[in-house]
Amino acid sequence: MKRLRIKHMTGFNYQGEVTASYNEARMLPVTTEDQLVLYSNLEILPISAHHNYVDYWGSRVSSFEILTPHRELALTATSLVEVHPRPRVDHPMSWDDLADAAEQATEFVEQRGQTRQTRPPDEVIELARDIANDCVSPAEAAERICVAIGNSVEYMQGVTGVTTTAMEAWEHRKGVCQDIAHLAIGALRSVGIPARYVSGYLHPRPSAAIGETVVGESHAWVEWFCGDWRGYDPTNLIDIGDRHVRVGRGRDYNDVPPLRGVYAGPFKSALYVRVEITRES
Repeated sequence: MKRLRIKHMTGFNYQGEVTASYNEARMLPVTTEDQLVLYSNLEILPISAHHNYVDYWGSRVSSFEILTPHRELALTATSLVEVHPRPRVDHPMSWDDLADAAEQATEFVEQRGQTRQTRPPDEVIELARDIANDCVSPAEAAERICVAIGNSVEYMQGVTGVTTTAMEAWEHRKGVCQDIAHLAIGALRSVGIPARYVSGYLHPRPSAAIGETVVGESHAWVEWFCGDWRGYDPTNLIDIGDRHVRVGRGRDYNDVPPLRGVYAGPFKSALYVRVEITRES
């Protein structure tokens, strides 16, 4: 078990005065079977009343509006989370059993269909089908597909953005964790394996000392269903472990953006993001 303190600072600097803004933030982790949220708080400046709720996908949402003139919107989410090791479980479910389960449960309907951001190019579909045809079980195929996608796309910042689709990222063969997750999800869904997008944080240094604060990352990975849900990080080619902290799940990035909103004011604005993670035990 690791205890991680996460400080996520983000917001906008506006080139002029904003008269009003309406926003949603998804920056606070949730308690699950393998992580326990000991403390969490979201500070919003300018000070604003906000409404908290859990959305359809199980993410914690802070909805708020600022109706006083302002030139900056600043959010600081602070969380203390105990993360437990995720044991690797091999699922023996067959392709036929998976197809039957996916047809009978409504929860898989939205995790089987492609979205604009996950729809894969023909080359990725062919790659996934070749792997699936060579695998006895969908669990084996799912991991091999994610590894193949991770090996095919170079991690590089600045090439893509939050609206980039899987098809566009594949053309570049470059992107960030969001793009690699979208491609992996699209590939898995193309062979009938339900898959979902996961947003959260990753502590980047396995050997970090207790009490050491490092620059962390907002991160994205995938989960697939083969009898049970299993997570995998195709960007780093690793299983989900006690360095991963989950914030939200959805069909793609659009279901779990850290900050989303509209405002009345100048056209141009600059987004900033910084994440600091401290291992406390």
